[in-house]
Amino acid sequence: MIGLIIAAFFAAIAGSLGLGGGGILLLYLTAFADYEQLKAQGINLIFFIPCAIIALIIHAKNKLIEWKATLVCGITGLAGVALGFYLAGLFDPKWLGKAFAVFLLFLGLKELFHREKDQKKP
Repeated sequence: MIGLIIAAFFAAIAGSLGLGGGGILLLYLTAFADYEQLKAQGINLIFFIPCAIIALIIHAKNKLIEWKATLVCGITGLAGVALGFYLAGLFDPKWLGKAFAVFLLFLGLKELFHREKDQKKP
C-alpha cells in the first residue's frame, strides 16, 4: 500500500509538470504491483479526475475554453470510451497489457525522435 501511495505521489508530481504522470502510475501498477491492465487504467482515471476538474475550472475562469469544441470532444470521447470498454472486454488482460506496452514504446520512440518542423523560416 505504501508503494502505491509513493507511486501516486510521483505520478501526480509528474502529471502536474506535464510529464505524463498517468503513464508512470500505469507502469507501476502493471509492472510492480501486479494489477491487471483494466484495473490499473481505472485507478489511473480516478487519480486523473480531480486534476482535470481543477484544470477545467482554471481554464474556464480565464476564458480559455471553446465550449462548442468541448461539447463535440466530450460526446465523441464518451462514445470512444464505450467502444473501448466493450473491445477491451473481448481481449485477454495479458494481451491487452502487452498491446499497451507496445503502444507506449512506439509513442515514446516517436516523441524521442520526432522533430517539429519550424513554421517560420528566416
